[in-house]
Amino acid sequence: MSSDLDAHLAAYAGGSQYDFDNEILLTWYPRRIIALASLATSMLELGLGHGFTAPIFAPYFRRHVVVEGSSAVIQNFRRKYPDVRTEIVRDLFERFETSERFDAIVMGFVLEHVEDPVALIKRYKRYLAPGGKLFIAVPNAQSLNRRLGFVAGLLDDLHQLSANDLALGHRRYYTLASLTAEAAKAGCRVERAEGIYLKPFTTQQIMALSLDKRVIEAMCQVGVDYPELSCGLLVQLTIV
Repeated sequence: MSSDLDAHLAAYAGGSQYDFDNEILLTWYPRRIIALASLATSMLELGLGHGFTAPIFAPYFRRHVVVEGSSAVIQNFRRKYPDVRTEIVRDLFERFETSERFDAIVMGFVLEHVEDPVALIKRYKRYLAPGGKLFIAVPNAQSLNRRLGFVAGLLDDLHQLSANDLALGHRRYYTLASLTAEAAKAGCRVERAEGIYLKPFTTQQIMALSLDKRVIEAMCQVGVDYPELSCGLLVQLTIV
């Protein structure tokens, strides 16, 4: 079931220059969701990925369930975080079923991987409890650093996938407009949209500056108000 997913494990195991950005993105947006879903007691999360988010979410929710299709990713996570109180269900996102309803559902950097994002949103909105919140985070094609790279001739197309994207199994980039359109097709509307990490230069350039952690934090805080320019998009959906 997970052989195709396991093929991407190396890209999630660390040791890449992109680890710098991943840690910023993947430790920032869970904090925003926790703040926006402060009354929630249960969460269903899709994917373990790099392993940053589950240890952040788990202490804040009485029940935290993660669906993950790759046995290798699960094993890697359990080795790194043996004490994290999270229930991990090994299943493909497209096959997972439950009678349980959750106060919060999180698709964090998932939709860029899947074949049919609209179908996935439709499937999981069924698992929301009344008044529940559905959060989606995706990479932004129109981020400031990509716009600058395109104008400078370093990027042929704003939606161009890099070798790292392909290694991670990415199929697409998003814009706020395209994500809003997919949400509408799935019977949802965007209630709130914010940016994740306002990044002005390339990863190598930022790493070379050895910026104070307070500056990195500020880049995330400022990005909240500028989703169209940030590296990632975070939206909260409402079922219509």
